[in-house]
Parts: sequence; C-alpha cells; structure tokens
Amino acid sequence: MKGLNKVMLIGNLGKDPEIQTLEGGYAIAKFSLATSESYRDKNGVLQTETEWHNIIAWRGLAEVAAKYLKKGSTIYIEGKLKTRSYEDNNGVKKYVTEVIADKLLMLKD
Repeated sequence: MKGLNKVMLIGNLGKDPEIQTLEGGYAIAKFSLATSESYRDKNGVLQTETEWHNIIAWRGLAEVAAKYLKKGSTIYIEGKLKTRSYEDNNGVKKYVTEVIADKLLMLKD
C-alpha cells in the first residue's frame, strides 16, 4: 500500500523569508509560518493556541517568496513533511521537521 504525505496550511509569516542561492543557481527560501486555533475552555474563556511551522521553498517558489512575502503575510502552503537530523555542538542528535512547499498562494489579510 502506498502512503500519502500531504500538508495544507493557512497562516502568517513570522519573519521575512531567508533566501539563499545554492551551487547550480538554485534558490531556496526558508521562513516560519504561524497557524492559530481558537476555542473556549471549560470556563467559557476564549483560548488561542499557535503552532509554528518551518517552511522550505525551492526554485520558482523561492523566487516568489523572496519577491512578494514579508513578515505578517497571510499565505496558503501545500507541501509534504520532511524530517532531518543533525548533531549539535555537544554531539547530541537533534531532529527538525519541515514542510517542503510545492504550492504557495498569497492571501489577502
């Protein structure tokens, strides 16, 4: 059986995209996206929870992000989850989960 790795998010950028050009001229954009959910707790008080997502955009999407996105922009992102690992300065293995974007739509605030 095949699997499905699909993520769809609507949220706001936490900071301006960081843009890099890699060997071969490929552009990559990295930015954080905040998604929020509100609910009422058992006392009827409105609570809001915010989740932060690490977004990676390649090539053409990276160029669009560099040109049009800024901190606070509201966007729709579609992509897949990717987890990578690295060792910190103390030799401890750390894991980072990122959304690799394959679709980006700019939304009105």
